[in-house]
Amino acid sequence: MFLGLALLKFGNPAVLDRLVTAPTNGWEYLLQPWPLAWAYTLLILLAFIGLAVADWRLPTPRWFVALPALWLGWQLLAGAATDDTRLTALTLRYLVATTAGFYLGLFALAPSPRLTIFWGALLGCFVAVLVSGFQQRFGGLEAVRQHIYSQPGWENLPADYLKRLGTNRIFATLLYPNALAGAILLLLPPLAVFTWQRAERRMTTAARVFLTALFAAAALACLYWSKSKAGWLIAVVMGGLWLSRLPLARKLKLALAGLALVAGLTGFALRFSGYFEQGATSLGARMDYWRAAWITACARPLLGSGPGTFAASYRAIKPPEAEMALLAHNDYLQQASDSGFLGALLYLAFVGGSLVLLGRRATSDPQSFAIWLGLLGWALQSAVEFGLYVPAVGWAAFWLLGLLWGQSARLGPPGIPVDAKPKPA
Repeated sequence: MFLGLALLKFGNPAVLDRLVTAPTNGWEYLLQPWPLAWAYTLLILLAFIGLAVADWRLPTPRWFVALPALWLGWQLLAGAATDDTRLTALTLRYLVATTAGFYLGLFALAPSPRLTIFWGALLGCFVAVLVSGFQQRFGGLEAVRQHIYSQPGWENLPADYLKRLGTNRIFATLLYPNALAGAILLLLPPLAVFTWQRAERRMTTAARVFLTALFAAAALACLYWSKSKAGWLIAVVMGGLWLSRLPLARKLKLALAGLALVAGLTGFALRFSGYFEQGATSLGARMDYWRAAWITACARPLLGSGPGTFAASYRAIKPPEAEMALLAHNDYLQQASDSGFLGALLYLAFVGGSLVLLGRRATSDPQSFAIWLGLLGWALQSAVEFGLYVPAVGWAAFWLLGLLWGQSARLGPPGIPVDAKPKPA
């Protein structure tokens, strides 16, 4: 429920938390985002519960699970020399909560023999996000636009908000469309597998196929309506990897993967041809952000400008005609800009190393592979977005990383539980 609530109420980046006001009535509680301080309170309660049920078994290599703590420690050190204490304070609180989520997943969630309630609660909230996306697509966005435009002084609203409002890209309960795409890439694979497996004893095969396909189609429709270009391409890659897992002949799997790749790229070209004809403006803006992040990292290679302070450094060096940005739209470069090259290396080693090591161990179980596949999609999108800094996405990713590492600690080399008794000869 904590991660599901994050999807519904904590979809803004941590650096914008100062702009989120606490709701005061029932409709505001239902419709508005909530301050992150409320999430931190819930997380403290979860931490105490986690300590009570924790199983401190470590996976191999044991030293690897210390990387998030080392990375967080370096962020705290970099925060001591920050360029903007307010942004760094917001970011450090958030990163502490993010790292805590990894260890809760590792020591408290993974030991649970059954995760039905966990996945069921997350699925219910994820469906609510999809419902919000459908509502926006079929009239909700237009209604919001008409309401805003009818208010006096609407022209003075932030330019980025008016720009987002003027498009037909859905964003559901998250900050903006690409954040919604990140949540779908991360959570669709494991939740689809959960839906399929839970329906096994209650439905016929045809009904299971229909239910799972309906859920996946709804999520992919929201991904399509978000108009996330990177999300589309990453989904094609993930689809090819999923096809490689099907119990089919090798030639048939290759043919299906090739067909899916061609269809996905063709659809991408048709869908976004106008975007490239107009000069791919968002890609050009990202190039400005990435260049600025690299310049800052090279100028301050040890500790960077301070966690969460990309906006402060970018404002000083951005071209006059470039759009302002609070985040670098690349989590790996932002790590270098905010906390120096060592901070970036620690983060990259943790995320990249986890995907490599866990990818070898998650092949025997469909649910584990689905979690790994979603994490791969999140890690790839992090090269062009800021999924780490959006609680709805970043927290879920770190919890699931902890869950996978914790599950690997309880499996032997062939994927057999460590505590399983050997069969008699």
